[in-house]
Amino acid sequence: MAVFTKVNGTTQPVFALDVANGSIAGTANVAAQGPVQIAGPKLDFFSLTANAALTNAGNVNGYLNNVLTSIQQLGTIAMYQAGATAGTINLAIYPSGAYTTTSLVAAAQTANATGGLNIGIPTANVAASATFTNL
Repeated sequence: MAVFTKVNGTTQPVFALDVANGSIAGTANVAAQGPVQIAGPKLDFFSLTANAALTNAGNVNGYLNNVLTSIQQLGTIAMYQAGATAGTINLAIYPSGAYTTTSLVAAAQTANATGGLNIGIPTANVAASATFTNL
């Protein structure tokens, strides 16, 4: 593998991250600067399981859209997947700590009886983890 010797610069990233920390001197304590997260911000993962399949819930004003819109009142959904298991919605939400399982289900339940469907997501059906497939 070809390598060239650097004559200037530091290990400071050359693109904007979550923190606008300015230029860091090459002689600075690297360990004290915090992590370099190239993939993006820290995300919280949740899994919600509705009372019924979401097969017909994806239309523009449908149940799934209304659940996602409601959740985005306090956080941004970085990615989601209507899971392979019927009725499962897996979410990755930014910023970290925007939701607890209780506050997430409260937000999701505002979408009940919308889009012609009365599906519902019980509090017991929310987990603070999610499994995405085919990523």
